[in-house]
Amino acid sequence: MSFTQDKKLEIARALDRLGVQVIEAGFPISSAGDKASVKEIAGLGLNATVCGLARVIKADIDACIDADVSMVHTFVSTSDIQRINTIKKSREEVIDISVEMVEYIKRHGQKCLFSAMDATRTDVDYLLQVYKAVEDAGADAINVPDTVGVAAPPAMRWLVGEISKTVKIPIAVHCHNDFGLAVANSLAAVEGGASQIQVTLNSLGERAGNADMAQTVMSLEAIYGVKTGIDTKHLVETARLAERFSGVPLAPTFPVVGANAFSHESGIHSHGVIKESKTFEPGIMTPEMVGHMRRLVLGKHTGKHAVKKLLNDAGLDPSDDELNQILERVKDLGDKGKKVTDVDLYAITEAVMGDVAAAEKRIVLEELSVMCGNKVTPTATVRVTVDGKSYTGAMTGIGPVDAAMKAVERMVDGNGMRLRDFRIEAITGGSDAMAEVMVGVEDGKGRMVTARAAREDIVQASVEALISAMNRLAARPGNG
Repeated sequence: MSFTQDKKLEIARALDRLGVQVIEAGFPISSAGDKASVKEIAGLGLNATVCGLARVIKADIDACIDADVSMVHTFVSTSDIQRINTIKKSREEVIDISVEMVEYIKRHGQKCLFSAMDATRTDVDYLLQVYKAVEDAGADAINVPDTVGVAAPPAMRWLVGEISKTVKIPIAVHCHNDFGLAVANSLAAVEGGASQIQVTLNSLGERAGNADMAQTVMSLEAIYGVKTGIDTKHLVETARLAERFSGVPLAPTFPVVGANAFSHESGIHSHGVIKESKTFEPGIMTPEMVGHMRRLVLGKHTGKHAVKKLLNDAGLDPSDDELNQILERVKDLGDKGKKVTDVDLYAITEAVMGDVAAAEKRIVLEELSVMCGNKVTPTATVRVTVDGKSYTGAMTGIGPVDAAMKAVERMVDGNGMRLRDFRIEAITGGSDAMAEVMVGVEDGKGRMVTARAAREDIVQASVEALISAMNRLAARPGNG
């Protein structure tokens, strides 16, 4: 990942709002830009300790000190495979340089976190020698990295337990997700005696990523009963910030913060959570705890109770006979392999109940034009009518679709409606393929409506789906 300085600052503020205790702001020696952004983050006056990363090299450490960090995280390879093939130093040389650099950091009045890189593939007796040496040199904490993600939870628990018998300073752990065990290994490390876990937003990181913050925090808080100091209600909004800045979309099934984390389609599940949320949710973790919303979604497994609740929430009250007809049509659409959107449901309801269910189109697309090219910044100009008033605006984006969607969002700024989900699929072949676009739009109250549109023109389909969802959301009770 590569973030601009402005984005790094916003992420740092978001992490501080969450209550993160330490922010590793960057690797100052890596570039002038990284050093500048680390220095600016250090100057924000955050509650969190701002940390800089450094190899066991004086120039790296000096760059951290020049960036005004209050903690230096220095690291060196200790496993034979890395030590021999990368830094080409003997075991004794690694210990000597580690001690020298820890002492150098401490002489400059900095807190020092020391990492033995690839600790989980390092000879244990030698690893303990390294950690004991840097503790004696004044390190404030040591870190146990599972650099290539090969540890299993029982092994991580045992290793941290052995280290805790040798050193008395705090133990941190840094786990990679190559086998999908980063969070499990981090929790096992806590069981073994670790008191700090290094995590990333949305599991972003080298290769398959690192331990995810939201999953780690909520496992500690809800399952282990450990108070982390994190203000968990900001987890979803912070994950979305990272998603937007990184350009890496969160999978709907991503635990805790994914769109489906508290969504229910099955009739049995939906009926249960409508009556008592704990029936088909953990209970010890609720959507409100993490800043999420519980949602009922539609498909071939949908039951009558879910359809009735969704329509009641939209101010519609079909009779039992009408409800049965609506449910039958929803299931038929699901059986055809279609994801049933909220707008599909309302269109079906309109057909069954008549005009009483028709939503007033408060937002009408009057004109859409886009300009793009290999030497032109993608720009979209949009003219819409909102409640009878005409608005025109233009926005740029990373592509014509992005520019057009941003332009519509800017023109329709009421109730804080924002695009939250966007998916596209070609449903015919060829360069003139018919494309189906599906969007999810959320208002300022956390309520979301999904809609679809299909056209040969992807930009047109995207905008039509967006406006369709916005119209339906605007028609919901409570959106004036």
